[in-house]
Amino acid sequence: MGYVYLISAIISEVFGSSMLNLTATTKRKLPIIGVITGYLIAFYLLSLALLSIPLSFGYAVWSGLGTALTAMVGFTLFKEEVNIQTVVGIFILIIGIVLMLI
Repeated sequence: MGYVYLISAIISEVFGSSMLNLTATTKRKLPIIGVITGYLIAFYLLSLALLSIPLSFGYAVWSGLGTALTAMVGFTLFKEEVNIQTVVGIFILIIGIVLMLI
């Protein structure tokens, strides 16, 4: 069940981080509510995941995959520039997470 909580925490964190970009482009309050809600849910679910997953692994996966997925959201939804350094960095993050599993 810890991995279900971890995946859900990652999705919530990516949502909250993605809403951060919208706070800069609109005067409406809905994006900031999305940021707060996304992060509150993410931290709560991460805390539940850490009951059965070691902290070092859980936090590394949460932050690493959250970063990689947020970058992908930026590329696809917000049309941010994709460059080779970013792609290599994401690839290295994923390799690091895989190495922690072995």
